[in-house]
Amino acid sequence: MPPTLSTVNPTQGPTTGGTVVTLTGTGMTGATAVRFGSTNATSFTVNSATQITAVSPPRAAGAAAVTVIHPTGNSNSVTFTYVLAEVPQVTGVTPANGPTAGGTAVVLTGTGFTGATAVTFAGVPATSFLVNSATQISTVTPAGTAGAAVVTVTTPGGTSAPDAFFFYAAPPVLRGGSPAVGPTAGGTLVTLDGSDLLNVGAVRFGAVGAASFTVVSATRITASAPPGTGSAPITVTTPGGTSNPVAFSYVAPPTLSALVPGSGPTSAGTVLTLTGANLATASAVTFGGTAASFTVVSDTQITAVAPAGAPGPVTVSVTTAGGTSPGATYTRTAAPAI
Repeated sequence: MPPTLSTVNPTQGPTTGGTVVTLTGTGMTGATAVRFGSTNATSFTVNSATQITAVSPPRAAGAAAVTVIHPTGNSNSVTFTYVLAEVPQVTGVTPANGPTAGGTAVVLTGTGFTGATAVTFAGVPATSFLVNSATQISTVTPAGTAGAAVVTVTTPGGTSAPDAFFFYAAPPVLRGGSPAVGPTAGGTLVTLDGSDLLNVGAVRFGAVGAASFTVVSATRITASAPPGTGSAPITVTTPGGTSNPVAFSYVAPPTLSALVPGSGPTSAGTVLTLTGANLATASAVTFGGTAASFTVVSDTQITAVAPAGAPGPVTVSVTTAGGTSPGATYTRTAAPAI
């Protein structure tokens, strides 16, 4: 009994031939040839009594009746359509950059994508790809090296020209930030040093974006801290990914609750104990704007040496990383006249 054919898959291929098709049916064992129209397949393999795989030969565009030749007689035919294969062209890559680790979801636009068999980035096969239409492919980048990578699409019509590029970016690295503390009100200008800092999309203090930032070079960024509290590690995000964090902490503004003693002579040298809160990062103690020498004892206590000054009250303030305290009053008393 002659073989019978029920399906051919795929049902079409390029006029250049080379399409591997699977024929299903019955009675395939012992087949001596597979023909596309009047032309024998380039090659074929009888997999079982119900399946043959064959490679289509070159042929003009149009429908071709596929038959199996067998000593008991030729099979019925199934239709395979030859189509003029268009060489694909990639005209757009979105986004055009991403990390060297790969994993970026990219949309390719262009023409002639139907039947695409491969997408490569600098010769490396894409992690995955999906042909959405003749003009669009969704793909995922493989890992790559920093720099430009040619993007190509291969279809039965050929491989696209090396005209489209995806740019792999090395991940940013931060080595340090200065200063590492600032007031809860924000506004501290922090200088960040590192590498691969170009094309920054975001600078974050904890989970909050910087009030503003400026990319000075590939190794330096300046960023203005937003308002915040507590620890807020700083990170930088570029097309290459998100950097390691560097430490930054918010400091509450200082307050003064007591000065002991509250008065003294107009001459220098009186040692005062200043009591308050958030005093640990003190950088200055002033008496009416005049700097005094001081020692930080704890977060709640400072000792300071009063400078000389005119008789009368004077405002004492402490400046820390959190700002300047409201003033407390120290009174200088002139020595009695003789």
